[in-house]
Amino acid sequence: MKNDFISSGRAVSDLKSHLVLTTKYRRQVFDQEILNFLGNIVSDLCQKWDCKLIEVNGEPDHIYILFQYYPQLTLSNFIANLKFVSSRKLRAEFSEKINRFYRKSVLWNESYFIAICGGVTVSTLKRYIEQQGSNKDGEGKGIVDAKRLLEEYPFLLPSLIPTLTFSRVRGFPPSS
Repeated sequence: MKNDFISSGRAVSDLKSHLVLTTKYRRQVFDQEILNFLGNIVSDLCQKWDCKLIEVNGEPDHIYILFQYYPQLTLSNFIANLKFVSSRKLRAEFSEKINRFYRKSVLWNESYFIAICGGVTVSTLKRYIEQQGSNKDGEGKGIVDAKRLLEEYPFLLPSLIPTLTFSRVRGFPPSS
């Protein structure tokens, strides 16, 4: 997947998350009709929360949602609203089917799984951070080599590279 950077105010980001929601007690509530309806609900909510829905899919007892969002989004609030609204709308539309599985007005498990998706591995980022301010001999350089950075770490936004050629801040890191 190519990098789809989004900008707002002073931030440029590429935040994507994979969310998995399961039904209460892992009951197999969803059929294809309910999953299609649920996909429309998720799409509408993503739009209202200023997110970009990339993919939504599911199985009888859980759904997968892949979406992109701005850094300002509070994920826990978004997920709570997603569960609340989708539960209410699904119960309104498919009350007979859902009532076969639950006596009370529940649908979702209280917990969820979420993972941030990225274009690089943690080891690549760790190596990138470790190499900052060092030349190939391991001695501090003070100035970031923008061309080398872009070649080794293509996930960096090329338009930001010129701003990365700055001198190290005086007094940091502290000397021993």
